[in-house]
Amino acid sequence: MFAWEALAVVLAITYLVLAIRQNIWCWAAAAVSTLIYLFIMFDAKLYMESVLQLFYLAMAAYGWYQWRQHDQNDEVLQVRTWPLSYHLFAIASVLILVFASGHLLSEYSDAALPHLDSFTTWGAVIATFMVARKILENWVYWFVIDAVSVGLYLNRGLLLTALLFILYLVLIILGYRSWRASMQAAQIKGAEA
Repeated sequence: MFAWEALAVVLAITYLVLAIRQNIWCWAAAAVSTLIYLFIMFDAKLYMESVLQLFYLAMAAYGWYQWRQHDQNDEVLQVRTWPLSYHLFAIASVLILVFASGHLLSEYSDAALPHLDSFTTWGAVIATFMVARKILENWVYWFVIDAVSVGLYLNRGLLLTALLFILYLVLIILGYRSWRASMQAAQIKGAEA
């Protein structure tokens, strides 16, 4: 599994670097990395993370479609922000889902760390949707999710994946700055037009 995990890590880094650059090929790297991680997470008994990989695969297709749709119409999907009410709804939804799925997993499976597994999974569902829609605050969500994920993966012996998520914490800061600059440039350009 170590070689597969190493390949998944390389592709995951490729995804994030391309996402920071707002390059559509990030979604292809995400899809392949996701397929590999599907098996790795199941083997590690992180069942919610394993199911999350199926969601990531669907979101890779959705992200590709969203970003390509705008490219074909000669318009770029612009980075934007969500109002506070959207964030409150997203966070409340994640917490409710974490409680429910964490409880079910702890009662009816041999899942490792069911509540943390559920938190990183449901948080990632929201954050991935935000990336596909180019919502700036996705980077803040990812920072929290990935910080928790480091401990989760260390607990399960997935050292390379834990190191990947430590690297993600640095790249997330770069991603936030890059997307914010892109958003501000588009706002200035829009104001001048």
